[in-house]
Amino acid sequence: MGMLTHHYGPNVYIMDDTYLLTLLAKLGAPETGTAAVPTLVRAAYHRLVQEVLASEFPTVEARIKTRMAATEPQGFYQGPMLCSDTRLVICSVIRAGILPSQTCYETATSVLPPQNVRVDFLNISRVVDESKHVVGVRLDGSKLGGSVEGAIILIPDPMGATGSTVCRVVDVYKASAEGTPKAIIALHLMATPEALQRVGAMHPEVKIYTARFDRGLSPPEVLLAAPGLYADRERGLNDVQYVVPGAGGLGELLTNSWV
Repeated sequence: MGMLTHHYGPNVYIMDDTYLLTLLAKLGAPETGTAAVPTLVRAAYHRLVQEVLASEFPTVEARIKTRMAATEPQGFYQGPMLCSDTRLVICSVIRAGILPSQTCYETATSVLPPQNVRVDFLNISRVVDESKHVVGVRLDGSKLGGSVEGAIILIPDPMGATGSTVCRVVDVYKASAEGTPKAIIALHLMATPEALQRVGAMHPEVKIYTARFDRGLSPPEVLLAAPGLYADRERGLNDVQYVVPGAGGLGELLTNSWV
């Protein structure tokens, strides 16, 4: 899977994948309703987490018997495989993150030992002022499954809008979970310049993977330049902090609950 060239630093990965871009265009289309959205989100995250596992997980050299070994002495696969000893901690942020996290869990346990993959839960909600502007996020509850020592923490947050959710998640793990993780990775369907800049400033160690970079409210000349070249003029959020072009309320679409 290719990556776009940008100016947001080595910890940001903007994917250049026509399949994902086509899928996301369908996801955000007005005619795509709540019945179709979960299938599209699952397909996107299945592909996204495969990229993260292949790029970020440690590998080991292995020699594995195949069924052909019963009749052929050379019936062994010898070569690189994902390290089965490295733990993966997936953070499910209620509500939009539930389905993406479950998809990542199911995909990961198809290649990793199930005992080394877990899902934590955080209940995080937006805080808005009287004008409906997002002024932060609130932690309403958490369920962390233990230490994160040496683990890779994955945050499947579909809409990287303001970056506040990812920052709050990282704050919670740093304050409440024992151990030092090997890496922290945010995994978005769409991310804005505002999100990349906030997370980069507050938690520069966090790696960000996004299927699409949304900066639709930027001036025309900025849209023609590589992402981040004119970072101070890039804009992807409207006045009430929704992503443009975005998908139009993904959390609401996933749950069919418009609150």
